[in-house]
Amino acid sequence: MLVSAVLITLDATTRLLEPVRATIGTLVSPLQVMAEVPYLLADEVGEVASTHESLRARNAELERRILELTQISQQFLSLRTENERLRGLLGSRARLPAEVMVAELVAVVPTPNTYQVIIDKGADSGVTLGQAVLDAQGLFGQVVEVDRFTSRVLLIVDESHAVPVQVNRSGVRSVAAGTGALDHLVLENVPVTADIQEGDLMESSGLGGRFPRGYPVGIVASVVIDDTSPYAAVEVRPLAALDRSRHVLLVFDRAPVEDELGDLRVSDDPASEGAP
Repeated sequence: MLVSAVLITLDATTRLLEPVRATIGTLVSPLQVMAEVPYLLADEVGEVASTHESLRARNAELERRILELTQISQQFLSLRTENERLRGLLGSRARLPAEVMVAELVAVVPTPNTYQVIIDKGADSGVTLGQAVLDAQGLFGQVVEVDRFTSRVLLIVDESHAVPVQVNRSGVRSVAAGTGALDHLVLENVPVTADIQEGDLMESSGLGGRFPRGYPVGIVASVVIDDTSPYAAVEVRPLAALDRSRHVLLVFDRAPVEDELGDLRVSDDPASEGAP
């Protein structure tokens, strides 16, 4: 205790023990390092684990954001495509002198050997049996069943469906019948002498009053003449996107063309010239 007291006094009041302090510190420092190694390793491992977890959480967050942005991008593309379809429908409406209403397909009728779809408009919206249905490209079908909120539409390619048509170029009239295939119709009883050529535009003739006159039905895909038959085999490719259209137009009663012309009729009576 006396030696300790003397050393403490010398260390506090003089600098005689500084070399001894330095030597002892040098000898003891490895022991201090070894004593701190477990704590240093624990801190390092903890930091590495924390950094790893942080990176994993960050990666998970980035993946979630990527998925969200991908979904938004897909919705944007879908909305843009839907907007283009609706623009096409509005363009179709501009060509029709009739009241129309946009409807959306909500289901496809899973009945074998038939082509029918369900739309989201019914009796509450004024839909009636036999009403013509169009899409942005051409004739789509007609309403065959009406419920309160939905309706069933028979496509023009169904085997039980037929529509009066005429050739836009020559005016030759015929009937386009469904074949049960989405990619073609057939013209019934076409004489071999009829002025119909491949590539002709077939449009609705308006006969029967079911479909609006002058609306595109299809393009003549082939004309085959058999010397043993008085009729030509004519196939027509439908213009309507029967397997892709999501929105369609329901056509309501249209005003007669004669009523729309009003007083624009030209008289053949020479005496009428100059009359007010």
